Amino acid sequence: MVLPSSYWLGLSYFTYFFAYGIFLPFFATWLKGEGLDAQAIGLLLGTGMVARFSGTLLLAPAVKQASQLVAALRLIALLALVCCVGFWFGTGWAWLMLVMAGFNLFFGPLVPMSDALAGTWQRQIALDYGKVRVWGSLAFVIGSAFTGKMIAVFGHDAILAALTAGLAAMLLGMLLRPAVMPQADPQAAGNGAIPWRALLRQPPVRQFLLCVTLLQAAHAGYYSFSALYWQEAGYPASVVGYLWSLGVVAEVLVFTFSRPLFSRWSARNLLLLSACCGVVRWALMGSFIALPWLVVMQLLHCGSFTVCHLAAMRFISAREPREVIRLQAAYSALAMGGGIAVMTVVAGFLFQHIHQQVFWVMALVAFPAIFLRPKVQAIGH
Repeated sequence: MVLPSSYWLGLSYFTYFFAYGIFLPFFATWLKGEGLDAQAIGLLLGTGMVARFSGTLLLAPAVKQASQLVAALRLIALLALVCCVGFWFGTGWAWLMLVMAGFNLFFGPLVPMSDALAGTWQRQIALDYGKVRVWGSLAFVIGSAFTGKMIAVFGHDAILAALTAGLAAMLLGMLLRPAVMPQADPQAAGNGAIPWRALLRQPPVRQFLLCVTLLQAAHAGYYSFSALYWQEAGYPASVVGYLWSLGVVAEVLVFTFSRPLFSRWSARNLLLLSACCGVVRWALMGSFIALPWLVVMQLLHCGSFTVCHLAAMRFISAREPREVIRLQAAYSALAMGGGIAVMTVVAGFLFQHIHQQVFWVMALVAFPAIFLRPKVQAIGH
């Protein structure tokens, strides 16, 4: 079966983020249901984030030609599914550690590789990235809300069943043939990438990477333990799913209207807005548990996460072309992987000993980003 290329990519984003909408908010709940304590959960999830960091930094840049992207996505999706099936075969500590590392190693690079494919098709067939990518955010909402309902009916076993089904659907969708296969850009292929050392020697780049890593790492407590915290406070799993969905709805709206909202904002100012939203969000989360406050905290997701991501894309796209690929990989690996991995392990320890006060620590992690923003003004789009 042949699909229009935009539909093929939209389906890939949809199925990936449907699965991610299950894994990110609820996998800690599954681990707890299997008898693990908060510290062990934090260590396992942190191990997964380290593997995600490694996969993003090593596997995604290993694809040298755009023409190889579809085949690479299919292979890595298959390996992610195989590792997910491994969770069904045991819950021993060593086994869970191995399977968690393998799953994240292959699951993590799928988004940067899909984004690379989208960039190729933008040049080839004038793909509208925003209209395609929004299906991923919508799928995250559906996945988290659906799983919350399933947990309420079937218990924590529904989490792994839904995750496995979502990954199988992703692989099946990728096995379909896109109408236009990606082709390498000869002009882009002829420009050598900047060496890592030369890239990281630049002060604005170092400031940027440190700033976005702190802002994204501050989400670790939320990603790993908000579902447990809210359920322990008496909220049913269905409400937890709706709260997670609300955060992503806010994300979708800001992504959709980002051009009229922020066309005149520099990356530096966007990072300031994101840092302020993050500090306020995590301080509120450490202080209040009433539902109206939780709604406010989730709406602030569009500032703490989405605005940070918009700032990163704006900063990266304004750099020289030979810097863009490696800077994108560094951003994905450090901010979206390594920083969250370290803070997830820390959050697991803190959640077990100081419980909801862990979110005050997340506010302290985000606070220095206010002063670490790169001074170079990126070009607006």
